[in-house]
Amino acid sequence: MSKHSGLNPSEVAESRRANGSNELEKRKRKGFLSQYLSSFGDPIIKILLAALALNIIFLFRNANWMESVGIAIAVFLATFVSTLSEYGSEAAFAKLMDEAEQIRCRLMRSGKPVSASISEVVAGDIVLLQAGERIPADGILISGSLKVDQSALNGESKAVAKLPSRDSSVPDAVRNWDLLSFDQLFRGSVVDEGEGIMEVARVGNHTFYGHMAAAMQEETRDSPLKVRLGQLAGTISRLGYIAAFLVAMSDLFSNVVLNNHFMPQLILRELTSFPLMAEHILHALTLAITIVVVAVPEGLPMMITVVLSSNTMRMMKDHVLVRKLVGIETAGSLNILFTDKTGTLTQGKLSVSHFISGDGNVYQNNDPLNRESRLFHLMTISSFFNTGAVLAGDESLGGNMTDRALLDYVLPIYREPDEYIKLDSIPFNSTDKFSAARLCGPMDLSLIKGAPELLLWKCTRYYDEEGRIKALSNLQKLEKIRRDLANQAVRMLVVAASDKWPLDKSSLEDLILIGIVGIRDELRLEARHSVRQVTNAGVQVVMVTGDNKETAVAIGKGCGLVEKEEHYNVITSAELNRLSDEEVKTVLPQIRIVARALPTDKSRLVTLAQEMGLVAGMTGDGINDSPALKLADVGFAMGDGTEVAKEAGDIVIMDNNIASIAKAILYGRTIFKSIQKFIVFQLTMNLCAVGVSLVGPFIGFETPITVIQMLWVNIIMDTLAGLAFAGEPPLEEYMEEPPKSREEPVLNGGMINQILFAGLFTITICMLFLSVGFVKAFYHYHLNPICFYSAFFTLFIFCGLFNSFNARTPRINLTAYLSRNPAFILIMSMIAVVQIVLIYFGGSMFRTGSLAMQELIFAICGAAVVIPADVLRKIAVKRIFPIWKEGDQSASDEKICQ
Repeated sequence: MSKHSGLNPSEVAESRRANGSNELEKRKRKGFLSQYLSSFGDPIIKILLAALALNIIFLFRNANWMESVGIAIAVFLATFVSTLSEYGSEAAFAKLMDEAEQIRCRLMRSGKPVSASISEVVAGDIVLLQAGERIPADGILISGSLKVDQSALNGESKAVAKLPSRDSSVPDAVRNWDLLSFDQLFRGSVVDEGEGIMEVARVGNHTFYGHMAAAMQEETRDSPLKVRLGQLAGTISRLGYIAAFLVAMSDLFSNVVLNNHFMPQLILRELTSFPLMAEHILHALTLAITIVVVAVPEGLPMMITVVLSSNTMRMMKDHVLVRKLVGIETAGSLNILFTDKTGTLTQGKLSVSHFISGDGNVYQNNDPLNRESRLFHLMTISSFFNTGAVLAGDESLGGNMTDRALLDYVLPIYREPDEYIKLDSIPFNSTDKFSAARLCGPMDLSLIKGAPELLLWKCTRYYDEEGRIKALSNLQKLEKIRRDLANQAVRMLVVAASDKWPLDKSSLEDLILIGIVGIRDELRLEARHSVRQVTNAGVQVVMVTGDNKETAVAIGKGCGLVEKEEHYNVITSAELNRLSDEEVKTVLPQIRIVARALPTDKSRLVTLAQEMGLVAGMTGDGINDSPALKLADVGFAMGDGTEVAKEAGDIVIMDNNIASIAKAILYGRTIFKSIQKFIVFQLTMNLCAVGVSLVGPFIGFETPITVIQMLWVNIIMDTLAGLAFAGEPPLEEYMEEPPKSREEPVLNGGMINQILFAGLFTITICMLFLSVGFVKAFYHYHLNPICFYSAFFTLFIFCGLFNSFNARTPRINLTAYLSRNPAFILIMSMIAVVQIVLIYFGGSMFRTGSLAMQELIFAICGAAVVIPADVLRKIAVKRIFPIWKEGDQSASDEKICQ
């Protein structure tokens, strides 16, 4: 049986046993229920569950079910929303598998062609290929010639020519597999042109495509937000337990020692009475658990969900679609961004950037050729007739990208070319490197366009701007201009006319030059500003492209990534792969451009950046980008990319624009700021509530705040404040800060300073209110304690309300940017109104009674003292304690006193 006859059934079975099948290995995917249950492993959720259990067990006798229900709802919402997001993200690999399993191919088996699914292919199989078919495995072309689209693997849309192997006897074990090899074919590629026969060498997970599929299944590491929240949960739980212990000891000391007036005999009798001590211990435990429940930020998971969701809606207006909520905050923590060139830094569309006339004048888009000139009319006729593109209204369709770029250049057409008729044409092919069209009309023209190296030196005459034919004597000047532009990543094309027809390579002589056209994928107008904005934010931008080094450097200079090529700031894939991992880590901070990049380079760079402790982002649009998109801390998929890339990414950039990535970074930083502001507010109120409960018994007030009142405090701290801080606006100044490290705690020095100061100052105000005789007399404490307690309740709530304004901005001007968060104003106004309503209508449930107007105003004014106190703290931090910079919460210290 000849080699092209293929394998027989026994050989197929033996090959499958020895080399494996062509199926890609699938990792078992978690079900929704399993994924949901795993969400309860979140540190904050664990604390909430413990608080819920203790609340139910120890507070059963008080029937405080509202608190328990509140915690339960917070736990359910946070875990359910998180599960929905994470479960959906795992569809990326399933999508890849579905696409792969739909492929069928033609094999030679036992001398006969058969149709088989891709999973049936084995090493050694003979595959028949023709235009439009997808290559089912990696192998060697042994017959025919092909042009293959490998964009799914390397991101480059240009078809690669493939010819039969000169030495197919080389064993696969020693063969150097390379996408650029002329004889090697790779799974996932598509045949554009030609027919051929391939011998399969690698199948399944051993293929180039299989390596990417395996990478898609790798578990991604925890997001920076999850790491930070884990640290915060540990801090809060420790502080909560310490506070609970102190409050319990304080309560026991009050009941056993203070109530017995420090008399040893009475204290001993109390200690030896089991029923009395059991009651005291149970009361102390109840109070301790209340403190734990108050200290636990059950609103934090819900607040994070709300702030992420609300910003998702905002980001949609800026062409940023968020698939995975946590990806927004991660974007704000980026240290390094690996970005594509095409469509991200550039427009993703070829367009004419230069026109060079025969007299050596260079016309650019900002100084174009006169559209009314005869020369431009000749260019219009050439673009309209010597093309594979067609005009549909004001849009060019069909043809190749070059044809469409030339037609777009002359649109809108002022002088209609319908006075000409196309008699004949020669389509472009890569062998002859030119196309031509024969026209009849006012002038009989043979129009030609093609490669400068073929046509320019065949031109002896040229058309001037008035359409007059003149002798061409400056070819050297034109060639120099062409070379200079080519070094700037501009692709050059000669447009000319001839007196002859028909035309072939041998008859291309004595041509009349119309002009030399420069075509390139232009930089986006906003690319340079956006790159500068991202780099000013402390994010290292690295362009990873399949282009050659010269083109990549030209684009890098244009967008401000590099000023000039220096050692290691521009590196090729080959140079990168000659370096060890440790060497790459050493030079990575210097790298700005990686040229001729392969998909494996992207994944390697992301992995090494993460090993260096960096938060890495990746942009991409093809199947080849999907492993790196999934592996990165945040993957930015392009809006016109493949569905697999979008599934693998965390965020979809709908307009493919790096400016939108900059906005995503800004929103991410805004979200982290909002979370920090909320934590400052909540922990300040927590500290105040714990402090009042702890000190109260020592000054004669066993329960300064009742359980029901504490429930209202919790509603303010958790739900309402979360909604209020979720609407904080994104400020450009956040992009002036360096990114936070992955392990940097949520609670920083500036926040702790503010929490301790505001909390202790508020406790002091509350204690003075409870203990100063003037205040008691003002509220007629001895005649009507309820009036006094109502005023204290009002003082406590309004202290928290005013502290919310202190928490939302580091500026002295508390109204800074307040108008951009109308929800904050509305919610805080509603809290104030509800509090006043509770004073007059809360009754015995809230332990409140009516206050006279002057009594209400006195309590509110007493609470308002927290504002000037915090203003003084801000000034002191700015001038005396620079180590506690407010820049930890906001961008610029120099703006703090605005």
